[in-house]
Amino acid sequence: MNFDSYTDCGVVLAVDLVNSEGISEPDELGDLEALRTFLEDHEISAPGPLSAVVLGEVMALRPRLRAVFEAADGAAAARMINDLLQETAALPQLTDHDGDAWHLHFTPPGAPLAARLAAEAAMGLAGVMRAGGHERLGICADIACLEVFVDASRNRSRRFCNPDLCGNRSSVAAHRARRRAMAGP
Repeated sequence: MNFDSYTDCGVVLAVDLVNSEGISEPDELGDLEALRTFLEDHEISAPGPLSAVVLGEVMALRPRLRAVFEAADGAAAARMINDLLQETAALPQLTDHDGDAWHLHFTPPGAPLAARLAAEAAMGLAGVMRAGGHERLGICADIACLEVFVDASRNRSRRFCNPDLCGNRSSVAAHRARRRAMAGP
């Protein structure tokens, strides 16, 4: 399943923000340099001055985005997404700043970085909800991982953030548990 390019960018941003929190690994946004790198990797233009306050605001966004993935149902996820969009005063606007081709910004010029990221991520998640429903938003089934992902599979059967790593690790653990159970005490 492919979403449009704006949805894709926002979804990747949302997933990467949530997964940067360091639940299974060290926090990937631990300092201003890490934040700067994250913004560059996600092509966030003109982020404005970065400070400890800005870093704290971005870090505070992550649990709110995770809650969308953890929502009990689509209605709860939609409420959380709508809250983010309302709080950020999301108002899609076409712009061609800095010689870039026409593209959308979702917040007014000069909006704080955390609001810009929240609006971008919320718009991406809204696109997933619109196109595929809440069941496309997943949390890795590997209890040692717990990273989030968007299931783009045709049959909505994805269970792991990385099937090759987490899926394999989980399969090996299940196999070993079965062997221990068969061997007895």
